[in-house]
Amino acid sequence: MTAGLLSGLPPPRRCRPLCPGTAAAAAAAAPPPPAGNGRAPAGGAARSSRLLPGRGGPARPGRPRRRVMALRALWVLRHEPRAVLFSRRYPTVEARAEAFNGSTHVAVPSDSDFLKAMLFELRLTDDQSFVEHRDTCTRIDHSSVRSVRVEGGDLWPVVAFQKSGLIYACLPLVEEALEPRPPLLTIPGLSQGLALLFGILDYISPSRKNEAELSAKAGQLRTLIIQACPLGTPLNTNISSLSSSFDDIQVVPTDVKQPAWRSNTYKGKPQVNVCITEKVKCMQYDKRDVVDMWQVYGAVNCKCDIEGAAPNVTLTLNLPTNGSPLQDIFVHHCVTSVDPAMLMSSSVNPLDDSVYSGPYKFPFIPPSESFNLCYYTSQVPVPPILGCYQLVEEGSQLKITVNLKLHESIKNSFEYCEARIPFFNRGPIAHLEYKVSYGQLDLSREKSLLVWVIGQKFPKSSEVSLTGTVTFGDIGEEHPTDYVCTGNTAYVKYGVFFNLHDLTSCHFEMYFRIPDFTLTGCYVDQHSVQIFAPGKPKITASRELISSDYYIWNSEASAPTMYPKRTPQDLL
Repeated sequence: MTAGLLSGLPPPRRCRPLCPGTAAAAAAAAPPPPAGNGRAPAGGAARSSRLLPGRGGPARPGRPRRRVMALRALWVLRHEPRAVLFSRRYPTVEARAEAFNGSTHVAVPSDSDFLKAMLFELRLTDDQSFVEHRDTCTRIDHSSVRSVRVEGGDLWPVVAFQKSGLIYACLPLVEEALEPRPPLLTIPGLSQGLALLFGILDYISPSRKNEAELSAKAGQLRTLIIQACPLGTPLNTNISSLSSSFDDIQVVPTDVKQPAWRSNTYKGKPQVNVCITEKVKCMQYDKRDVVDMWQVYGAVNCKCDIEGAAPNVTLTLNLPTNGSPLQDIFVHHCVTSVDPAMLMSSSVNPLDDSVYSGPYKFPFIPPSESFNLCYYTSQVPVPPILGCYQLVEEGSQLKITVNLKLHESIKNSFEYCEARIPFFNRGPIAHLEYKVSYGQLDLSREKSLLVWVIGQKFPKSSEVSLTGTVTFGDIGEEHPTDYVCTGNTAYVKYGVFFNLHDLTSCHFEMYFRIPDFTLTGCYVDQHSVQIFAPGKPKITASRELISSDYYIWNSEASAPTMYPKRTPQDLL
């Protein structure tokens, strides 16, 4: 459910994935999907989530032990001010973890110690010095699964991501020794734990604007978690659908055919809504000795209103002839079976040349609420918008030049498209002279940000440009600062140590959305959706491409890079 898993090897040079600054990469958008550091058995990722709750312990003679999805602890933390908004521990699961892990077991620390360790792991402390075990280039995070160093040792696997100032974390149960660390695909609690955290995020997010409402939601969460995750076993990850009153607790279905995640049955006209959302992350430098990086993260969201206790649905994702194959596919626990070849294609290991080009078929029994059927990544050959940014200081002025080009393979129909050019560590913009070939340029109220609104289409030439000069006034406390875009600053970001020596080390960010389009070409054929239930359903399919952390750096200055610069031999 997040971007790929931990790996010390760099990805292929053809299309290098970004190193996410936060795990809500998972999120923020929609976070990238984990792929194990070992190969799972056939159908393992799908069938492991069908296990009955509470089945653990040693295996009986002659019978393989069933793995259980369970959590040892849950947390919702706040960075500023530091606080533990919510925590829940499960002593029975902790006792099982101690028995399974043996000498490699690390006990769950106190809430205050975990908060301190988690902030340190996410680099959210005031001390930004380089730490070997956390910031080394050999430890580049490709997922939301982390190892948090606490007093008793390294707490692993901690699923954690940051969103809107809050940190959502959980600790799944691992039913074996932790050294050597088992492949992530063999830990069924990871998928359900992440799904539960996303459910908590959806429940809490609307209350972020009001402190009193946030506190009330955190208080109600204690009652809701009793229903959603009794005894540490996630049963319903849609927290918003639950009632905060014990009088209206939904009981586990008595129909043996009805799965636990389908908490109620639908009555009415059958209908299925499917939406494919792809987010593209990008870092462009426009330099011969630095590799540009981009990556696509996709999610398939479904809402199935179908009668019956356990209706069977089969949905197929298709690619065009020239489409980019899907990788790191991670499916929802309601999927009943899956072709093992789909799960083997991974972007984490550059030596893995396995490619599965579809069709991607998912038979499943849908939950009652909206859910993400699967997550995936893809390595597309080119980014949708190519850019060049030049920012040069000439006396008391800055001279800016921006050139953008829409790739010919991209649909030229945007819901919105704009470039936001910030100026950190400077005073307000006192004077601005500019010329744009297309669109319009706006100045923010704080006079520290230029917003170039390109609109809903690029011109026929597919190229637009902006030139101008900017003069600044005296800097004040109300103007934005940035540790990266500054002079003589040593800074650690994304596990890489770098130095920037001039005030022109900056970037601008692209924001755009293209409806009815995906960068991979992935689509759902409405006629291929099979529903084994009474009535003829109404099927609606849509797709979209959204930018996420789409940065274009100043080519005339230093910039942070995640991988070493290329040698002259590489340029030949």
